[in-house]
Amino acid sequence: MGLGKLAKDTAILTASAILMRCIGLAYQVWLAGRIGAAGVGLWQLVMSVNVLSATLAISGVRFTATRLVAEEQGRGSAGSVSRAVGHCLAYAAFFGGAAFLILRLCAQPIGFLWVRDARTVKSLRILAFSLPMISLSCVLNGYFIATGCAWRSAAVQVIEQLTGVGCVMLLLSRAPGDDLEQCCAAISLGSVAADGVSLALIALLYLLDRRRRRTTASDRPMTGRMLRIALPLALAAYARTSLTTLENLLVPRKLAAAGLAAEAALSSYGMITGMVFPIIGFPSCMLSALAELTVPELTAAQVRGDTARIRATVASLLRWALGFSLGAAAFLFFCAEPLGMLIYKTPGVGRYIRLFALLVPFMYVDIVTDGCLKGLGQMLWSMGFNISEAAIGVLLVVTVLPRRALAGYLMVIFLCEIYNFTVSMLRLRQVAFPRQGCKADHRPSGVPGQSRAV
Repeated sequence: MGLGKLAKDTAILTASAILMRCIGLAYQVWLAGRIGAAGVGLWQLVMSVNVLSATLAISGVRFTATRLVAEEQGRGSAGSVSRAVGHCLAYAAFFGGAAFLILRLCAQPIGFLWVRDARTVKSLRILAFSLPMISLSCVLNGYFIATGCAWRSAAVQVIEQLTGVGCVMLLLSRAPGDDLEQCCAAISLGSVAADGVSLALIALLYLLDRRRRRTTASDRPMTGRMLRIALPLALAAYARTSLTTLENLLVPRKLAAAGLAAEAALSSYGMITGMVFPIIGFPSCMLSALAELTVPELTAAQVRGDTARIRATVASLLRWALGFSLGAAAFLFFCAEPLGMLIYKTPGVGRYIRLFALLVPFMYVDIVTDGCLKGLGQMLWSMGFNISEAAIGVLLVVTVLPRRALAGYLMVIFLCEIYNFTVSMLRLRQVAFPRQGCKADHRPSGVPGQSRAV
C-alpha cells in the first residue's frame, strides 16, 4: 500500500468515522434524554459484560486476519489469502459459538451475582445472539483493511449503525420510559438486528471480491501461524478486558461506598462514560482510522526488512497525531461549556469536558502508538501494557474511590491513561528508533523460521 493509497483509505475511513460519530453522538443525546443518566449507567453496565463476552468471541481474530492477509500479500502470495481467511473464519465460528453459549446460559448468575442488578439479565440473554455474528464480521473486516478496500468495510459499518439506531428508536418507542429493564432489552434487540445486517452485507462483499481476485493458492502452512498470532492475543485480551470489566462494575459500588446514593453513583458513572467520553473521543476518529490502516503498511515493510520506511512512517504518524491532538484539546478546553449545554443541555457536563481535554494529547497519540506497535509485531507488548494499565485501574478503584469518591475516579482515569501512553511510547521508540549500537529486531512475530520480535 503506497502513501497515496494509505492517504486515500485514511480519508475514506475518517469520513465514515466522522459520519458514524455524528450519528452516534446524536443517538447518545437522544438516548440520554429518553432513559436518563441512570438508564445510561445501567446500559453501560450491560455493555461492560457484553464487551467481555465479545472479547471471547473475537479472541484476537480481527488483527490475526489483517496480519495474515498482509503477510501473504507482502510475500506476493495472493493465492493464500483465501486460505488465511477460511482458517480465521473457522476459528471465529468456534469462539463465537462458545461465547454465545456461555453468555446465554450464565446471564442470570452474571446479572445477580456479578453485576448485582437483576435488570441486566434480559439484555445479556438477548446480546448473546450477536456474539457469533460479531466474530465472523471481524474476520471479513480485517480482510478488507489488509487488501486496501477500506471503503467496503466503512460502508458496512455505517449501514450497521444506521440500522441499529433505527431499530432501537422503534423498539424504545414501545417500551415504558420508567422501566429501565425493558429499555435496555429494547436497545439490545436493536443491536442484534444491526449485527445481523452487518454480517450479511460484509459476507456478500467478500464473496464478490474473492470471485474477482481468483488465484492459485499455495500450500504454505496456515493453521500454526494463525494460532501463534491469535492465541497469545486472545489470552492477553481476556486478561485485559476482564480487569476493565471488573473496574467498570466496581466504580458505581465504590462511589456508593464513598457516600453517594446508589442512583446518584450510577448517574455520575453514566454521565462520565456515556455522555462526556463520546464527546472527548469524537475528534479521534481520523487517528483511529490511520492507526488501523498503519498495521498492514508497517507489516509489509517489516516483511521486506525496509527499516528506513518503518522509521519514516512512524515519525510522520507521530507528528500528525501530536499536532492534531493539541488542536483538538484546545478546542475542547475552550468550548467545553457551550458544547455540554448545546449537546446535552445538562449542567456539569461541560466541566468534565474541560477537565478531560487536558488528557486528549495522551489519549490520541496513544491510539497511533498502539497501531504502530501492532504493525511492527509488538502486539503482545501492547496487550501487556493494556493489561497492566487495567490492573492498576482496578487497584486504584478499590483503594481510592471509597475515600475520594468522584474526585478519586477522575484521578484513576488520568493516571491510567498517562501510564499507558508512557510505556507504549518508550517501547515504540526502542523498536522503531533504536539507539546507535543497538540492534532492533524488525522481523514479524508468528512467522515460521523466525524468532518473535520483542
